[in-house]
Amino acid sequence: MSAASRASLNTATVKHATLEEATQAAAEAGFGAVGPWRDRVQEVGAAKAARIIEEAGLRASSLCRGGFLTAISPEGIEAALDDNRRAIEEAATIGAPELIFVVGGLPAASAPGAGPRADASAADRDLVATRARVADRIADLVPFARDHGVRIVLEALHPIFAADRAVVSTLGQALDLASPFAAAEVGVVVDTYHVWWDPELRPAIERAGTEGRIASYQVCDWVLPLAAEPLNSRGHVGDGYIDFATITRWVADAGYAGYVETEIFNEEIWAPPAAETAATVLDRYRTHVEPFLSTPK
Repeated sequence: MSAASRASLNTATVKHATLEEATQAAAEAGFGAVGPWRDRVQEVGAAKAARIIEEAGLRASSLCRGGFLTAISPEGIEAALDDNRRAIEEAATIGAPELIFVVGGLPAASAPGAGPRADASAADRDLVATRARVADRIADLVPFARDHGVRIVLEALHPIFAADRAVVSTLGQALDLASPFAAAEVGVVVDTYHVWWDPELRPAIERAGTEGRIASYQVCDWVLPLAAEPLNSRGHVGDGYIDFATITRWVADAGYAGYVETEIFNEEIWAPPAAETAATVLDRYRTHVEPFLSTPK
């Protein structure tokens, strides 16, 4: 796979585009793949989504997202497992080898980005127990994913999202959760937005490479000031504070040779036409990421 063809456009970056519009924009810009979100797949059905991607001459680099595995009640646990089984089936149908997992926040959260539930108990705030339940649910889902040829890919989110979206905050934590399973069953994603700050990032990437667990590399920039909704504070590569040259070299040195997805949540970036955004994303990829994807001989 050439460096140019490794570029993938995550559909969240062109949030207001349909899957067909997103794939057309990606193909015309010169991307090799798209990373669909489940909402876009579900709008047309997984079988049609697969045809749309194939007819655009692209591949599905991943499917976003599964996870949210932190429920305590039997009913909540079963609902999460059912939804993730559907996500695994969708990934298999569209030909996405990887299903990205955002593991979920504390049960105390009333909703992503909101305050705690009024009736939240001490158990709902128990971070250690919540992480243990995540491990249990991953174990529940691995056989189903394996049977469908889909790898579960754990995504660490920045600690500002630990309460409401992901109790896994570092790449090292994600690797620890993955370690009981074969690398072909459970991998990790290196998402620059979430892990760029981590003083242990380089050894964690090296460990992930040694274990064969780097399943995805996602890029976007850390920009300030944060938006009112911090989740929507991502910027175009090169507009913020992240050292893409260094992190990309670390990922390349660790042996990763797969797709590089640009995934951006930002109201201003969602506003232009999808074709305009896709062209900007690919230009930034070529400038700030592609030159550093090859390990020097």
